[in-house]
Amino acid sequence: MEVNGAKIIYQNDWFFLSGSVVTTWVVMAVITLLCIFLTRNLKVHATSKRQVIAEFLVKAANNLVKGNMGERFSYYAPLAAAVLAISVCSSLSSLLGAFPPTGDFSTVLGWALVIFTLITYWKIKASGFGGYLKSYLQPVAVLLPINIISEAMTPMSMAFRHFGNIASGMIISMLVYSALGALSATVLGAIPGVVGQVLKNVPIFQVGLPAILSIYFDLFSSCIQAFIFCMLMMVNIKLASEG
Repeated sequence: MEVNGAKIIYQNDWFFLSGSVVTTWVVMAVITLLCIFLTRNLKVHATSKRQVIAEFLVKAANNLVKGNMGERFSYYAPLAAAVLAISVCSSLSSLLGAFPPTGDFSTVLGWALVIFTLITYWKIKASGFGGYLKSYLQPVAVLLPINIISEAMTPMSMAFRHFGNIASGMIISMLVYSALGALSATVLGAIPGVVGQVLKNVPIFQVGLPAILSIYFDLFSSCIQAFIFCMLMMVNIKLASEG
């Protein structure tokens, strides 16, 4: 049985455990252990490659947040780094044969809802609760239903953007891989005699092209989508804080 494409590993009358949940916890554990490893025994001045890498990652996260949100939101650097790290690592888990959590819509929707909560918090903080409710009636009260739908679509659009690109890459790679397997069986199976019967089971055309597609979908696209998701988070929070 599958849920959102992820296989059910365990299920009873009360809950079920899917592959995407297991992979998510594994990814979080790996990131946590990596952070502990990079930040052990830090010195005032970097004396090890491990500390140099840790300082580089921290500075990169700080510069990313400050460049897009301003000095005021510099404390959001850990959140931005966490979003980037878990998104990239979750997508790249497919290279190890695991079901990528970003290919499960419920996973990225959960992330988007957390970010949407932050966006709403900043809107209320900037305009007050009354001002926030009043914004649904602007520019005219008749637009209330549309404004509500527009607000609700914020987390949905973020989730669908990330999920759609990762899931489409998985589907395209799977279709190409299957098509090349069928092509191998058809072409090699056309060889007369026993040779054709043996060679048609050798998926020779599956060598090469799937690897090239994997480089794009699993590496390049995964990093780009994680970066876009993080950028949307930062931009939306900054805009919300301006009222």
